[in-house]
Amino acid sequence: MTPENHFGDEVAARYDESAADMFDPDVLDPAVEFLSALAGDGAALELGIGTGRIALPLAQRGIQVSGIDLSDAMVAKLREKPGGEAIEVAIGDFATTRVEGAFTLAYLVFNTIGNLTTQDAQASCFENVATHLEPGGCFVIEVGVPGLRRLPPGDRFHVFDFGEQHIGIDEYDVETQRLVSHHLSLRDGSWQLVSMPFRYVWPSELDLMARAAGLTLRERWSGWNREPFTHESTKHISVWEKPV
Repeated sequence: MTPENHFGDEVAARYDESAADMFDPDVLDPAVEFLSALAGDGAALELGIGTGRIALPLAQRGIQVSGIDLSDAMVAKLREKPGGEAIEVAIGDFATTRVEGAFTLAYLVFNTIGNLTTQDAQASCFENVATHLEPGGCFVIEVGVPGLRRLPPGDRFHVFDFGEQHIGIDEYDVETQRLVSHHLSLRDGSWQLVSMPFRYVWPSELDLMARAAGLTLRERWSGWNREPFTHESTKHISVWEKPV
């Protein structure tokens, strides 16, 4: 079953603006440097390539980048940017869609693994990546650590942003590990609500999915500058490797 596409024309049209802080060089450059070092002289595959925030800087470094994305609208925005036409993108579910070639690097950034809203789909993603990787190749995921520690017992809602033009609320369901991220934004004088479903996942659960797909954990950090991952970390950058 093809998952529902929550990144249609309206979301794609304002995506780069809404995620402007993620394009800041202080945020973007360390991620590109980290991924570029892992790709080396090989090719890279981005799952959920979107508008090309990561893919285009990697391609500018001479790395051959391919992508998979469910949203035609997001990929259309990628195509509008310099160099975007040269990147091969397959439209489809990145848990199962195959592309041509073998890769030294595959990666999922900015919580995109959570767009797969079932455990089966997330596990299938690891299996799909393993078939694309060359021996010795790496799979990188950037994702937040579930924020359940912030919730008092019995509560389901966490307000993660409260500003004059945006209110963000995460809604947790611990029974299903479902997370709905609600974004209330002020645009043209009126408030608009967008709610995105995710599945939150723990680092240890990802490690089990990797092991089942034949990948082994190589390193884990709390940021792209290789800050140590600790019990206080709010996100992690994890790298799994396909054995030689």
